[in-house]
Amino acid sequence: MAKTRVLVEFGMGTSLRREDYTEAARRAIKDALWHNSVSMAELFDFQKEDMIIEAEIGVQKPEAVDAEALLEIFPYGQPSIRVVEGGLDIGKPHGGRTVIANAAVVVSFDMEAAE
Repeated sequence: MAKTRVLVEFGMGTSLRREDYTEAARRAIKDALWHNSVSMAELFDFQKEDMIIEAEIGVQKPEAVDAEALLEIFPYGQPSIRVVEGGLDIGKPHGGRTVIANAAVVVSFDMEAAE
């Protein structure tokens, strides 16, 4: 397979009150996706289902993210989620924290399939 990267988008998401790492990650992925208005599949004459989508999420507590739940964000393509240590936890003066997640979403295609 000649997997070729055609797009990288970045996003940031937060959980301001609930310390919900999955929700912060969901918002970061959506933020990254909403930056892109280019129809990559059509541009390369592929079907949307041919998109290989790799999302990498950075949060302070990767084990607190439900990666399976994040897959539902993608309406098509072949998504995968990787959660790593990153992002920020910002302490609040009276306890608790704001959770910040960062996301990188990479879209690729198997260019050999087009030949």
